Amino acid sequence: MKSLVDWLAFLESLHPKGQGGIELGLERVARVKARLGQRQDCPVIIVGGTNGKGSTCAYLEAIYRAAGYRVGCYTSPHLLAYNERVRVDGMPAGDAELCAAFARVEAARQAAGGVALTYFEFGTLAAWEVFAAARAQAVILEVGLGGRLDAVNVYEPDAAVVTGIALDHTDWLGPDREAIGFEKAGIFRGGRPAVCADADPPGSLLAHAQAIGADLRLIGRDFGYARADDGWSYRDGHGVCHESLPIPALPGAHQFGNASAALAAIDALRDRLPVPEPAVRAGLRDVRLVGRFQRVRERPAVILDVAHNPQAVACLAAGLDAMGASGRTFAVVGMLADKDIVGALATLAGRIDVWLLAGLDVPRGAPAETLAAAVEGGQLGGRVERFAAPAEAFRRAAGLAAENDRIAVFGSFYTVAAVLREIGQARQD
Repeated sequence: MKSLVDWLAFLESLHPKGQGGIELGLERVARVKARLGQRQDCPVIIVGGTNGKGSTCAYLEAIYRAAGYRVGCYTSPHLLAYNERVRVDGMPAGDAELCAAFARVEAARQAAGGVALTYFEFGTLAAWEVFAAARAQAVILEVGLGGRLDAVNVYEPDAAVVTGIALDHTDWLGPDREAIGFEKAGIFRGGRPAVCADADPPGSLLAHAQAIGADLRLIGRDFGYARADDGWSYRDGHGVCHESLPIPALPGAHQFGNASAALAAIDALRDRLPVPEPAVRAGLRDVRLVGRFQRVRERPAVILDVAHNPQAVACLAAGLDAMGASGRTFAVVGMLADKDIVGALATLAGRIDVWLLAGLDVPRGAPAETLAAAVEGGQLGGRVERFAAPAEAFRRAAGLAAENDRIAVFGSFYTVAAVLREIGQARQD
């Protein structure tokens, strides 16, 4: 009997590209899914988009749970433990449940001729096995990359959500928003609700939705929100109105769009999954998500954010501006080499007093020198220091920061995970 650690090592060995390997396409995963005999016995929502996917999944999960449904939620990547990717009723799946699911997928994979699934594909099939065993009443699946050829798209969504479209993963999805928009729109289905929370959706997304006959619902046209001093309101074109809603628990002005996208999907499925008003309010108040402008320490303030592209780092910058600070701002940054490092860091020009730039010891990790070249070449201001790893950079920042200063940790899930481990170790000591 393999342990979870053994299974994860096995998953990494299955495909030549390992854990971070990307090989888009549905044929392999569809073959194994068919062998598993997986059936969709409850409503499924697939959530894609460049940024905001995780937050929108978190709102959907929190609101449906508040309404009393047993919810399965699959997201990626994880920060500290693989179990975080597969949640039932808000709790990470246990090792035993995951191991049993992996065993079933492996048996089906062998029966399908030993097809070489990627780490993500194997995990996606296993997540569904966990949800089926738990008899989930609603399932939320977050796209890993793109949409059209992502493994979660092997399932049929009863509603699909695209949060926003920006430049990321251009080597895989195309060089511009039009190409990327077409890939994201691949999760839409004909005759089914297709929610888009991008205020300026690419023509390719609109054209694809029209071509397949999707029930397209656009923010600003078919649904939207209005902010007030003490709350906000949501309205759509289907007679749904929520007034005086509590401010979403996830910080940042962009969260109103993510929460609205979730509400639009909930409204679209109200006949199958009715949600009373108190559950909407409770979900907005109680939603939690690690690593999204998450404040984990005070005096000095420490903010963790997995932002890793220009649009996401711009939201981080807006959050820092709204937060204000009487002292200095330290940035602990580690990024993957295939990201738009120059564009992402440029959004923080003039806001950082000390850059603590770290290399990432993973296959796609960028060395600290690459980050330093972006800061210094872009004349972004602030002093620059280089480190071999994020934990080392964070220890230096914590040693330099006074109680009125703040430390922003961002650039990658790997960076935030490393600092979370460092903070946890410091607490144990």
